[in-house]
Amino acid sequence: MINFRIIGNLMGVLLLIVGALMLTALPFSFYFNSGDHYALLISSGICLLTGGLLWKFKDAENTTPNIRKREGYLIVTLGWLVMSMFGMLPYLLSGAIPDVSNAFFETISGFTTTGASILNDIEATPKGILFWRSMTQWIGGMGIIVLAIAILPILGIGGMDLFLAESPGPTSDKLHPRIKETAKRLWGIYVFLTFLLTLLLLVGKMSFYDALNHALTTMATGGFSTQNSSVVDYAPFIQYVLVVFMFLAGTNFALIYFGLKGEPRKVWQSEEFRTYLFVCLFATLVITMGAYMVREVPFEQVFRDALFQVISLITTTGFVSADYTSWTPYLTVICLALMFLGASAGSTSGGIKIIRHYVMVKNGILEFKRLLHPRAIVPLTVNGKRLTPNIVTNVLVFLVLYIHVFVISTIIVSFMGLDLSTSMGAVATTLGNVGPGIGDLGPMDNFSGLPSLTKWFLSFLMLVGRLELFTVLILFTPYFWRSN
Repeated sequence: MINFRIIGNLMGVLLLIVGALMLTALPFSFYFNSGDHYALLISSGICLLTGGLLWKFKDAENTTPNIRKREGYLIVTLGWLVMSMFGMLPYLLSGAIPDVSNAFFETISGFTTTGASILNDIEATPKGILFWRSMTQWIGGMGIIVLAIAILPILGIGGMDLFLAESPGPTSDKLHPRIKETAKRLWGIYVFLTFLLTLLLLVGKMSFYDALNHALTTMATGGFSTQNSSVVDYAPFIQYVLVVFMFLAGTNFALIYFGLKGEPRKVWQSEEFRTYLFVCLFATLVITMGAYMVREVPFEQVFRDALFQVISLITTTGFVSADYTSWTPYLTVICLALMFLGASAGSTSGGIKIIRHYVMVKNGILEFKRLLHPRAIVPLTVNGKRLTPNIVTNVLVFLVLYIHVFVISTIIVSFMGLDLSTSMGAVATTLGNVGPGIGDLGPMDNFSGLPSLTKWFLSFLMLVGRLELFTVLILFTPYFWRSN
């Protein structure tokens, strides 16, 4: 049987965290006198009160319960839904986004670090609400579930299955044998890089408010900006700084940890990292050459825009420095393809992830050897370690399932009144947690004009994509709910 009491307890913990972090927007609300402090206070109070009640009613007869895989999947999926339901309260109560479907879309886009928005005038949004909008991405970037793992011992609950359900990618590198210490170190790196990026953006003459907001959403690979034009109007120094940190945010955080410890050899030994770097450089070269032939701007700007958009799309950050859909049709197709890549496993990025593509290609090459030498044992290795058949099967099934979900969802969205290119862009960008799409949802447009039903469906795709398909879709299988 599923232990719903434990699930409720952990929903309480998540709401306590969300309610506390809502209060971080209050200083900006008061400083800018934006008039949204009551909405933030009331929303925080509702979260803290509800969270406290759910946490209070623990199972007194079983003080040290274990989370099984079944509860782990439910906790992660319900956690994101509950956070989004309560996280949209500041939008509704302040009147910044009075419609429920729009408010939920904006909120789950934040928590899933998708970056798709329905706001037509971002700069007119109250400053406190705008900061909370950025904070939702920062929370979702590493996963509030991982943060909760660090404090689960208070509840007497172990979190290994929870971490496996939440952590992005097919593998989960542990930096420390205890999951609690792993969560603390991951968040330590996350906070440090956010702080460092804020300082560098201040050096680039950004205001403190804009610098902090962009640092939060860059490290989360979310892409929410405080400007209507995203980062188009910022200086080249700022754009190059964002490129570096978007790339870092798309790197496996375990490798960043080893790099900070002074072990660069471990970083370069990673086949995924080398592939990630090569793909970014190669795509930048191709797009730079293609864009330079059609754009009447200096070469440095062509290169910078190409580099920025490649890194932004591959890492699923979604910041925009130029309208890449206006260059040429074939460059638009390349940008659409980049949405399906994703950066490294163990990073804050969404998408399929480089490691899955790498395993698929390498396994395909080895299959030719197996055809020529059917009796030979040809193992598939990554970083010198042999992958088990279960891992290879999981990767291949994930890729096939991802394509099926994309195709079926594109058909569904097209039935809702969108043209084919816009439907493909909408599904690709929400399922991959990228942000901007193509067609009528390009980098200079937003999702405000979509029907409410379409927004709810795309919100579901954001959740499915952020939690890597299996975590959510397994809940729709009948055997998941069987008692045995």
